[in-house]
Amino acid sequence: MAVSTVLAQREIKADPREVWGVITDIDGAAEVLSGVISIERLEGEGYDVGVRWRETRRMLGKEASEEMWVAAVDAPRSTTIEAESSGTRYSTVFTCEPRGLGTLLSVAFTGETVNPSLGQRLAWALFGALGRKASEKALTRDLDDIARAAEALGRT
Repeated sequence: MAVSTVLAQREIKADPREVWGVITDIDGAAEVLSGVISIERLEGEGYDVGVRWRETRRMLGKEASEEMWVAAVDAPRSTTIEAESSGTRYSTVFTCEPRGLGTLLSVAFTGETVNPSLGQRLAWALFGALGRKASEKALTRDLDDIARAAEALGRT
Protein backbone atom coordinates (compact mmCIF):
# COMPACT_ATOMS: atom_id res chain seq x y z
CA MET A 1 0.00 0.00 0.00
CA ALA A 2 1.38 3.44 -0.96
CA VAL A 3 0.26 6.52 0.97
CA SER A 4 1.23 10.15 0.46
CA THR A 5 -0.07 13.12 2.47
CA VAL A 6 0.31 16.85 1.93
CA LEU A 7 -0.62 19.31 4.70
CA ALA A 8 -1.30 23.06 4.62
CA GLN A 9 -2.67 25.61 7.09
CA ARG A 10 -3.71 29.25 7.07
CA GLU A 11 -5.01 31.67 9.64
CA ILE A 12 -8.09 33.50 8.41
CA LYS A 13 -9.49 36.70 9.86
CA ALA A 14 -13.06 35.44 9.81
CA ASP A 15 -15.40 33.50 12.09
CA PRO A 16 -15.23 29.69 11.68
CA ARG A 17 -18.87 29.66 10.48
CA GLU A 18 -18.01 32.08 7.66
CA VAL A 19 -15.02 29.92 6.67
CA TRP A 20 -17.25 26.82 6.86
CA GLY A 21 -19.79 28.48 4.58
CA VAL A 22 -17.10 29.09 1.95
CA ILE A 23 -15.57 25.60 2.03
CA THR A 24 -18.97 23.88 1.86
CA ASP A 25 -20.40 25.99 -1.00
CA ILE A 26 -19.89 23.44 -3.76
CA ASP A 27 -21.86 25.40 -6.35
CA GLY A 28 -19.83 28.57 -5.72
CA ALA A 29 -16.41 26.89 -5.68
CA ALA A 30 -15.48 27.87 -9.24
CA GLU A 31 -16.01 31.54 -8.35
CA VAL A 32 -13.90 31.29 -5.18
CA LEU A 33 -11.11 28.84 -6.03
CA SER A 34 -8.84 30.19 -8.77
CA GLY A 35 -7.61 26.68 -9.64
CA VAL A 36 -11.14 25.38 -10.30
CA ILE A 37 -12.48 25.85 -13.82
CA SER A 38 -15.94 24.34 -13.33
CA ILE A 39 -18.21 22.39 -11.00
CA GLU A 40 -21.01 20.09 -12.12
CA ARG A 41 -23.25 18.84 -9.32
CA LEU A 42 -24.08 15.17 -9.93
CA GLU A 43 -26.07 14.06 -6.90
CA GLY A 44 -27.61 15.56 -3.78
CA GLU A 45 -28.61 18.99 -2.52
CA GLY A 46 -26.74 21.40 -0.24
CA TYR A 47 -23.76 19.96 1.59
CA ASP A 48 -24.11 16.58 3.27
CA VAL A 49 -22.61 13.09 3.17
CA GLY A 50 -23.19 11.54 -0.23
CA VAL A 51 -23.34 14.78 -2.25
CA ARG A 52 -21.36 14.26 -5.49
CA TRP A 53 -19.94 16.60 -8.11
CA ARG A 54 -17.45 16.70 -10.96
CA GLU A 55 -14.70 19.24 -10.46
CA THR A 56 -12.46 20.42 -13.29
CA ARG A 57 -9.15 22.00 -12.24
CA ARG A 58 -6.01 23.23 -13.88
CA MET A 59 -2.98 21.36 -12.51
CA LEU A 60 0.53 21.50 -13.95
CA GLY A 61 -0.81 23.44 -16.94
CA LYS A 62 -3.45 20.84 -17.82
CA GLU A 63 -7.16 20.48 -17.17
CA ALA A 64 -8.27 17.44 -15.17
CA SER A 65 -11.77 16.43 -14.04
CA GLU A 66 -12.53 14.19 -11.08
CA GLU A 67 -15.77 13.00 -9.53
CA MET A 68 -15.77 13.90 -5.84
CA TRP A 69 -18.11 13.29 -2.93
CA VAL A 70 -18.66 14.38 0.66
CA ALA A 71 -17.60 11.46 2.85
CA ALA A 72 -17.94 13.03 6.33
CA VAL A 73 -19.30 16.21 7.91
CA ASP A 74 -18.83 17.54 11.44
CA ALA A 75 -20.22 21.06 10.93
CA PRO A 76 -18.70 23.57 11.38
CA ARG A 77 -15.46 21.84 12.45
CA SER A 78 -14.40 19.43 9.73
CA THR A 79 -15.34 17.76 6.50
CA THR A 80 -13.84 15.00 4.38
CA ILE A 81 -14.08 14.98 0.59
CA GLU A 82 -13.06 11.89 -1.36
CA ALA A 83 -12.33 10.93 -4.95
CA GLU A 84 -10.98 7.85 -6.71
CA SER A 85 -8.91 7.73 -9.88
CA SER A 86 -6.72 5.06 -11.51
CA GLY A 87 -6.76 2.84 -8.42
CA THR A 88 -5.88 5.63 -5.99
CA ARG A 89 -8.31 6.94 -3.38
CA TYR A 90 -7.90 10.61 -2.53
CA SER A 91 -9.09 12.16 0.70
CA THR A 92 -9.13 15.87 1.53
CA VAL A 93 -9.89 16.80 5.13
CA PHE A 94 -10.64 20.44 5.99
CA THR A 95 -10.56 21.42 9.68
CA CYS A 96 -11.73 24.80 11.06
CA GLU A 97 -10.46 25.74 14.53
CA PRO A 98 -11.32 28.99 16.31
CA ARG A 99 -8.11 30.96 16.73
CA GLY A 100 -8.08 34.35 18.43
CA LEU A 101 -10.38 36.58 16.40
CA GLY A 102 -10.48 34.20 13.47
CA THR A 103 -9.99 30.66 12.24
CA LEU A 104 -7.10 28.30 11.66
CA LEU A 105 -8.04 26.38 8.50
CA SER A 106 -6.07 23.18 7.98
CA VAL A 107 -6.23 20.84 5.02
CA ALA A 108 -4.75 17.36 4.68
CA PHE A 109 -4.69 15.81 1.20
CA THR A 110 -3.94 12.08 1.13
CA GLY A 111 -3.59 9.66 -1.77
CA GLU A 112 -3.65 5.95 -1.01
CA THR A 113 -3.15 3.14 -3.50
CA VAL A 114 -3.71 -0.48 -2.53
CA ASN A 115 -1.46 -2.85 -4.49
CA PRO A 116 0.20 -0.25 -6.75
CA SER A 117 1.34 -1.55 -10.11
CA LEU A 118 5.00 -1.50 -11.12
CA GLY A 119 4.24 1.48 -13.38
CA GLN A 120 2.65 3.40 -10.51
CA ARG A 121 5.62 2.67 -8.22
CA LEU A 122 8.06 3.84 -10.90
CA ALA A 123 6.03 7.01 -11.56
CA TRP A 124 6.01 7.83 -7.83
CA ALA A 125 9.75 7.26 -7.60
CA LEU A 126 10.38 9.56 -10.57
CA PHE A 127 7.67 12.19 -10.13
CA GLY A 128 6.45 11.86 -6.52
CA ALA A 129 8.26 14.95 -5.23
CA LEU A 130 6.96 17.01 -8.16
CA GLY A 131 3.40 15.80 -7.50
CA ARG A 132 3.63 16.59 -3.78
CA LYS A 133 5.02 20.06 -4.54
CA ALA A 134 2.22 20.74 -7.07
CA SER A 135 -0.39 19.51 -4.56
CA GLU A 136 1.06 21.70 -1.80
CA LYS A 137 1.02 24.73 -4.11
CA ALA A 138 -2.62 24.04 -5.11
CA LEU A 139 -3.70 23.58 -1.47
CA THR A 140 -1.97 26.81 -0.43
CA ARG A 141 -3.64 28.68 -3.28
CA ASP A 142 -7.04 27.21 -2.30
CA LEU A 143 -6.52 28.30 1.32
CA ASP A 144 -5.61 31.82 0.17
CA ASP A 145 -8.73 31.94 -2.02
CA ILE A 146 -10.94 30.64 0.82
CA ALA A 147 -9.44 33.24 3.20
CA ARG A 148 -10.12 36.06 0.74
CA ALA A 149 -13.76 35.00 0.33
CA ALA A 150 -14.40 34.39 4.06
CA GLU A 151 -12.74 37.64 5.11
CA ALA A 152 -14.87 39.53 2.55
CA LEU A 153 -18.01 38.04 4.14
CA GLY A 154 -16.95 39.40 7.52
CA ARG A 155 -16.60 42.93 6.09
CA THR A 156 -20.14 43.06 4.68
